[in-house]
Amino acid sequence: MAEQNGGAAPESANAAPRLSVLAQYTKDFSFENPNAPRSFAPQQQAPNISIQVNVNARQLGPTDYEAVLVLEGGAGEGQNTLFKFELNYAGVFRIENIPADQLQRVIMVEGPRLLFPFARQIIAEAVRSGGYPPLYVDPIDFNALFFQRVAGANAAAAPTAGVA
Repeated sequence: MAEQNGGAAPESANAAPRLSVLAQYTKDFSFENPNAPRSFAPQQQAPNISIQVNVNARQLGPTDYEAVLVLEGGAGEGQNTLFKFELNYAGVFRIENIPADQLQRVIMVEGPRLLFPFARQIIAEAVRSGGYPPLYVDPIDFNALFFQRVAGANAAAAPTAGVA
């Protein structure tokens, strides 16, 4: 005869890894169109578009973390700047039953991966509202970005050979 537990979920189900999005929001946003309307004149060549990406995180409680996706960029340079933007798009995540050695990767990779489509849309709409064709930021490999950041931190922490 099979044992019954009164309809309660098996204990292993309670220990399943879980990542929940509690909130997401624009923490800070800036769009500059410094040369409008002069910048709307036909361009001789396509402007140079640059985008920088960063991810920051902090713990808010025992299981709650804030991840902030920072996207900065623009088109053109110097006096020929068409537009510039900076977006800090954040989310609060509840992370449960994740091994401690994987926690940082989940926060710095999976959190931003979930936030990115929304941040991408904010930038596209702001650029379009600024009078230009929408700028759709290419997908970002947050896993590679995380490992690049870890490698940089390890290189900075490595002892350097000194001259005796």
